[in-house]
Amino acid sequence: MALPVMPFFRLVRAGFVMAREGVFGLVSLPDLPAGPRFVIASARLLERRAVRSKSADLRLSDALNRLGPSYVKLGQFLATRADVVGKDAARELSALQDRLPAFDHDAARNAVSEQLGQPVEEIFTEFAEAVAAASIAQVHPAVIRDRDGVERKVAVKILRPGVARRFQRDLESFYLVARLAERFHAPSRRLRPVAVIDTLAQSVAMEMDFRLEAAALSEMAENTAEDPGFRVPGVEWLRTAKGVLTMEWIDGRKMSDVEGMREDGHDLEALGAAVIQSFLRHTLRDGFFHADMHQGNLFVQADGTLVAVDFGIVGRLNKRERRFLAEILFGFITRNYKRVAEVHFEAGYVPAHQDVDMFAQAIRAIGEPIHGHDASEISMARLLTQLFEVTELFEMRTQTQLLMLQKTMVVVEGVARSLNPNLDMWRTAEPVVGTWIRENLGPAGKLRDAGDALSALARIANDMPMFADRVGRMSEELEKMTARGLRFDRETAEAIGKAEARHTRSGRIALWVIALSLGAIAVHMIF
Repeated sequence: MALPVMPFFRLVRAGFVMAREGVFGLVSLPDLPAGPRFVIASARLLERRAVRSKSADLRLSDALNRLGPSYVKLGQFLATRADVVGKDAARELSALQDRLPAFDHDAARNAVSEQLGQPVEEIFTEFAEAVAAASIAQVHPAVIRDRDGVERKVAVKILRPGVARRFQRDLESFYLVARLAERFHAPSRRLRPVAVIDTLAQSVAMEMDFRLEAAALSEMAENTAEDPGFRVPGVEWLRTAKGVLTMEWIDGRKMSDVEGMREDGHDLEALGAAVIQSFLRHTLRDGFFHADMHQGNLFVQADGTLVAVDFGIVGRLNKRERRFLAEILFGFITRNYKRVAEVHFEAGYVPAHQDVDMFAQAIRAIGEPIHGHDASEISMARLLTQLFEVTELFEMRTQTQLLMLQKTMVVVEGVARSLNPNLDMWRTAEPVVGTWIRENLGPAGKLRDAGDALSALARIANDMPMFADRVGRMSEELEKMTARGLRFDRETAEAIGKAEARHTRSGRIALWVIALSLGAIAVHMIF
């Protein structure tokens, strides 16, 4: 496999930046083999002198900021896992979610004018400096005047200049790592790293088109119109384009400000449960969920309403996948590990040649330590390690359609536990999962499924005349081909003739070259 030069050098640069910022100094693995231990020790020789006096949590966030938006996304994920990276590191990494340096205000105005085709002054009555800047975009407060003359405050989200090109370059480097892993590290093939990067690339492309985000906001608003305690901002469609999204301004407290919410008198335990239950409700009921629900994307209004923003990344599950998810979660909640194992086999997540009872035993080893203990007594890092070992043991392959869901569940759990460190994930999930199970897998659900099946059969019956007509025409064409042979239209025949002529000329030239070469050899041998 040829090694792409530029992506390789970008990876080298990423390693150099991390070494200079002292990231490798955070690695403390006494059982690490001698080879990797030597590499880490060598990398630490590149550390800047000033880094040695910098706190450990600052090193990683500074390195990610310098490396750009793709690496900042990694930091955003780690910020939700205080139980894995430590409270100090999580608090520092949370700055990556909405407190990056903003790009130039004039550049923002130019971007708005270019995208919307009008000067900023004609679109907004006021357009202020950025109040939040993240890895892909930044947000400006502005004021618009409705047709009736009423002024309203809005939020204007603007794509960072050049960010799409930067992401594309980083993705090339990620693809390089994935391909090398699949080629030279056999155990990693089960995890399908290239497919994972494919999913990431598609997600990033969609996240950078704000028209798609506006559509996601609209769809979520329709789905949750009757949900108590949850809503999303309204969209200003006439002031929205590919690189600009204008939406309702939200007055509320960000969920990253835990102390502020406590001072406001909010029930943090209830909010933590609301985050978990809202996510599960959207996932199981609608098959459509916010896939980037970190603290920076969640607001709490004065009345306790939870408002989600930044729908650049969303996930979807079809009905079959939702059923599998609900049954797996309900099996963990009710400690029915045999059913959890059976669902994994029914879904095709575990190869059929594996033993379902052995897999149920392995699932029990993961599920039992969770029950009867709160989050402060559970090592999530150890739990994730054990789950990885079990999936490897039973040859489970990465399910790319579930990657977004798996990642978001971890993020949402991390947000809820930042509000309630003693959160019982399974007890909190039971009301939503149990209700879905009863409504969809109980008698009422089976009757609804039967009705759907009958509707599908009716649609097929309605389409039968059209299918019959198509089959008839196909049969006639096959009979003609049998009787008269295969015939091409004039354009196809001419194209084939030209191609054949080119090949014939090339063949004649090749023969003359061979003949002349043989003649030259013969002359050389004779004389």
